[in-house]
Amino acid sequence: MYLIVGLGNPETDYSKTRHNMGFNVINKISEKYNIDVNKSKFKALVGNGIIEGEKVILLKPQTFMNLSGEALTEAMNFYKLSPKDIIIIYDDVDIEPGNIRIRKNGSAGSHNGMKSIISSINTDVFCRVRVGIGKPKEHIDMITHVIGHISEEEAEELDKGVKIAEEAVIEIVRNNIDSAMNKYNKKKDV
Repeated sequence: MYLIVGLGNPETDYSKTRHNMGFNVINKISEKYNIDVNKSKFKALVGNGIIEGEKVILLKPQTFMNLSGEALTEAMNFYKLSPKDIIIIYDDVDIEPGNIRIRKNGSAGSHNGMKSIISSINTDVFCRVRVGIGKPKEHIDMITHVIGHISEEEAEELDKGVKIAEEAVIEIVRNNIDSAMNKYNKKKDV
């Protein structure tokens, strides 16, 4: 069983922001596999289903980004899962829009949701799918960049990354993380 967690902020004001790439990927997966992510549990929206013959739980924390670890920990404890059973999907400023990067471990960098998760589960060894949102332009601060307005042109580029991330998560579930890394990690991002 996999616990697939997309990070984002719960209010509609944030729904079309760079910081909600994780939610966007979960939405695509839930649509493709007919998994309703609408039960309120673990301080999150949750949906149970099957992807490629494997049981999955899709989770969208509703605690705001900097407390994402709370929802994840509750779900992991309830289902008696270990870090090897989780896939975290989130936005990353160090990757260009339209690209993704899959990793087995690593620091949180500047991402507050990942800081919360690593602190909550006390390890940085778990699968993560990072969806590129690019760095802010010179005159824009980081907070404005991640939760600010997205132009239609940029939204199209970000959607490419969301689609690739969806495919990568399915590859992880179907085969394994190594297969997904070989298939989806771009050499220039290594």
